[in-house]
Amino acid sequence: MTEYAPPDTPLSVIHADHEILLVDKPSGLLSVPGKGEHLADCLLTRVQAAFPTALLVHRLDRDTSGIMVFALTPHAQRHLGLQFEHRRTKKTYVARVAGRLEPKTGTVDLPLAVDWPNRPRQRVDHENGRPAQTDWRVQRHGDGETRVRLMPKTGRSHQLRVHMLALGHPILGDPFYAEGPARDHPRLMLHSEELRLLHPDGGMGLSFKAPAPF
Repeated sequence: MTEYAPPDTPLSVIHADHEILLVDKPSGLLSVPGKGEHLADCLLTRVQAAFPTALLVHRLDRDTSGIMVFALTPHAQRHLGLQFEHRRTKKTYVARVAGRLEPKTGTVDLPLAVDWPNRPRQRVDHENGRPAQTDWRVQRHGDGETRVRLMPKTGRSHQLRVHMLALGHPILGDPFYAEGPARDHPRLMLHSEELRLLHPDGGMGLSFKAPAPF
């Protein structure tokens, strides 16, 4: 792992009301504090500096950028937590992957488990893995790469990264799973672009977007 050097960027608020807060997390910033003082800076502490009542609902990997929702009340945290648990939220990611991904659409259905000797890496494990499914839709092909939309049906750790690797198309810039030229990028080319959820106050369906910076 590279040394932790979180980006010094201002908090990017997408939406805030009396129950929920949505922000655009930069790549390279932890969602929650790690172990040790050197890993204390994270999105949660930055959010709580501006919104003291903010509560964690879900996470994104350090290297993944994009939209995250925080609860501003205990009620909202319970409500949103159940939505994530019962898969009532819908997340769409944008990724740039190595090679020409074909066909245009498809689904990866491969169970995942921790690769214990190589933590925090995950791996496909048909015996002990937990079910994991990801839908994909190609946006366009480029020079030796493919821009693709990824719609996870489950929320396993490193799910999108391992599923793309299993297809033979690792996400560009991935420090864990990409090798050679595919790894030689300034950041992980994975961004949480859209989040659909039900508002904790009244249950209205809402959709929020954060355009990919790559």
